[in-house]
Amino acid sequence: AHMRVVTARVAGVKKIIACAPPFQGGPHPAIVAAMHMGGADEIYVLGGIQAVGAMALGTETIGRVDMLVGPGNAFVAEAKRQLYGRIGIDLFAGPTETLVIADDSVDGEICATDLLGQAEHGPTSPAVLLTNSPKLARDTMAEIERQLKILPTAEIAAKAWADYGEVIVCDSYEEMVVEADRIASEHVQVMTRDPDYFLGNMRNYGALFLGPRTNVAYGDKVIGTNHTLPTKKAARYTGGLWVGKFIKTCTYQRVLTDEASAMIGEYCSRLCALEGFYGHAEQANIRVRRYGGRNEA
Repeated sequence: AHMRVVTARVAGVKKIIACAPPFQGGPHPAIVAAMHMGGADEIYVLGGIQAVGAMALGTETIGRVDMLVGPGNAFVAEAKRQLYGRIGIDLFAGPTETLVIADDSVDGEICATDLLGQAEHGPTSPAVLLTNSPKLARDTMAEIERQLKILPTAEIAAKAWADYGEVIVCDSYEEMVVEADRIASEHVQVMTRDPDYFLGNMRNYGALFLGPRTNVAYGDKVIGTNHTLPTKKAARYTGGLWVGKFIKTCTYQRVLTDEASAMIGEYCSRLCALEGFYGHAEQANIRVRRYGGRNEA
């Protein structure tokens, strides 16, 4: 709730509507409290595509919004995709993705833990290990099999690992950067001797988590940065949700003198004629005549 509501409030959004699904037949107290503390103006007990439709189209009681942000299941993501253009959205979201970049400065247990910790999001969530250590690759795969025997969410995580898990062994940090940018993962956890090398050289990712003391769950829950992040390789062209997503860039123009208007008009008229836009050209020509005292260009 804070990642969406607080971000919009800091950006200066005038009215913020928030929705959360019912919990045991009523409002979820923790979510409603977080939305209220974050600055939501209206809070509704409504979830799923029903909430998306209500906010995007408006109802008798819920006013239509201009922008819709926040995560959801595959149906919510599809609803946002279909409504994009009628309203603005934060980004197109797919299943949670995690990429662990590691060398032999860490062990298979911590790599496996961090991969499965995100694979439990759903059976289609990719979890990828990228390493320059064949031994770490083997140790991690063995450790994943061990942890899947005791993890409470093993049924989901095992399906994700079986269908979407990968282990990629590279020769060098340089090759690891190339592979990581190709994958363009939502979450990238870097556990190497020099994590700043990847911070300085990688370009395509939703968020980096640097060093073994940091992890994606920290970002999910407590570490502070926004966790609404691009998936499905969208990190090639966009970052995650931030204050700027709620701020429009509007422009205005004013020509200050007669001489400037006439001079610009001459250039404009010729370009319009080259393109066959004669109505456009006349917009320029009339100003050349009126403000420049001469015939059209």
